[in-house]
Amino acid sequence: MDFFALVDKRRSIRAYLAQPVERGKVDSILDAVRLAPSAGDLQAFDMVVVEDADTKRALAAAALGQDFVAAAPIVLAFCADPARDEGKYGKRGATLYCIQDATIAAAYAQLAAAALGLASCWVGAFDEAAVARVLRAPARVRPVALLAVGFGAETPERPPRRSIADIARRGHF
Repeated sequence: MDFFALVDKRRSIRAYLAQPVERGKVDSILDAVRLAPSAGDLQAFDMVVVEDADTKRALAAAALGQDFVAAAPIVLAFCADPARDEGKYGKRGATLYCIQDATIAAAYAQLAAAALGLASCWVGAFDEAAVARVLRAPARVRPVALLAVGFGAETPERPPRRSIADIARRGHF
C-alpha cells in the first residue's frame, strides 16, 4: 500500500478479534521499531512485548480502566531510558530526547502494524508508576506509551481533523 494511503486509512481501534497475531508480523513490527530514528542514534528507549493475559489486564487497569488494552492480542509498552541520552546530551537528553525516541519508536510500530493489516490504538492515559510496576521496569526507565495491537473488530469513521492552514505556519507564528 502507498504510504500516504496507509496514513489516511489508519484509525485508532479499540475492539479486537480474538485472533493471535502471527510471530512473523510481530517480528516485522519489532524490526521497524529497531530502525526508527533517534537522537544521536542512541535509541534511548526500551520496549516490552506483552502477550500474557494477566499482564494485559493489569496494564488495562493501570490505563485507567481502558479494557480494550486487555482484549488486544499484543500490547507494546514503550519506555524512555534517560540514562542513554544524558551522557551525550545532558539534561535535555534525559528529559526530552529519550521521550521523543520512545514516541518515534511507537509511531513506527503503529505504522508498521497498519502496513501488515493490523489495527492498533495508542494509549497515553495511564498511571505511569502502575505501568512501571506491572512491567517490572528498572527505576531509571519511564513508561511513555502503550500500543494495543491486533486484528480490528471495528471500522470507525475518521474523526474530524484540523485543516492544514490551521496547523501549519510558514516561518513564524
